[in-house]
Amino acid sequence: MSAFAAIEVQLEQVPSKWLVTGAAGFIGSHLVEKLLLLGQNVVGLDNFATGFQANLDQVRAAVGDKAWRNFSFIKADICDINACNEAVSGVQYVLHQAALGSVPRSIADPAKTNRANIDGFLNMLIAARDAGVKRFIYAASSSTYGDHPGLPKVEEVIGRPLSPYAVTKYVNELYADVFSRTYDMDCIGLRYFNVFGPRQDPQGAYAAVIPRWFELLCQGVAPQINGDGETSRDFCFIDNTVQANLLAATSENAEACNRVYNVAVGGRTSLNDLYCAIRSLLAESAAEIAQIEPVYADFRNGDVLHSQADISRARELLCYEPSHTVDQGLAATCDWFLGNQRKDL
Repeated sequence: MSAFAAIEVQLEQVPSKWLVTGAAGFIGSHLVEKLLLLGQNVVGLDNFATGFQANLDQVRAAVGDKAWRNFSFIKADICDINACNEAVSGVQYVLHQAALGSVPRSIADPAKTNRANIDGFLNMLIAARDAGVKRFIYAASSSTYGDHPGLPKVEEVIGRPLSPYAVTKYVNELYADVFSRTYDMDCIGLRYFNVFGPRQDPQGAYAAVIPRWFELLCQGVAPQINGDGETSRDFCFIDNTVQANLLAATSENAEACNRVYNVAVGGRTSLNDLYCAIRSLLAESAAEIAQIEPVYADFRNGDVLHSQADISRARELLCYEPSHTVDQGLAATCDWFLGNQRKDL
């Protein structure tokens, strides 16, 4: 039995109360779904700035009405300290996902990103401290590595931030470290690397590349690739991310606490290869998609050329082991996308 399977059994036997901030978002809704399926009591907090009621509706459909009764929702902003205090009441574990993501968004409006990602984060830390939560798990980011050229990325070695978003996520790590040392809190940061999967929003100017390309190709529109397409990323399927959160929250290894961890697969996929993989999957349902070629544009400000994670720390201290490769994750995402977005294909 894997470490994660053992944790699942343990949680089913002894339910706890969890808070998931950003519960209506892509990652947050998957955490809510998994926890409810494991019989946990879950509080969700979201202001719907980037999350959607439809995500919660899909969670309800997936878990059933019985499990759904263990979920309570607070529509509020993490910049409201009173809402944060309400949300953490009686909670053992906090999975803090609420934030304004996107490097381009932060470049366009750094003040708004700062309010959500730093002021809101600090509010959540204070509320969790005052409520005496058992452990505070938060979404950190691979953007923290900034301009450091080394590959694979190891947690101790970072460069200069390349965007306001990267600054905010690094400040989160600094605050969490100070709170762990000053207030004896258990805090663990998870540096996400390009998470993808079902329910990821394909719409808007700041949509992630994978859902965006799925949608455009289904519409017969040629997607845009920024740069020459040889930019590479360590794409990580959502199930791997959910696993890392639950392992971090429940780990009994004293050495595991008050650290940050890379959450990824440990590989590299170029945008060109990613595009070909998505196109091939969709072409199985609509052969004409195979003829669509991408359009190349300039590199975006704030983007790094290559990213790849060293996940040995998470493996060693959290017993993390990715359940899905990139190809397996893309296949699962394609199945969901076709079933939910393009029933006519």
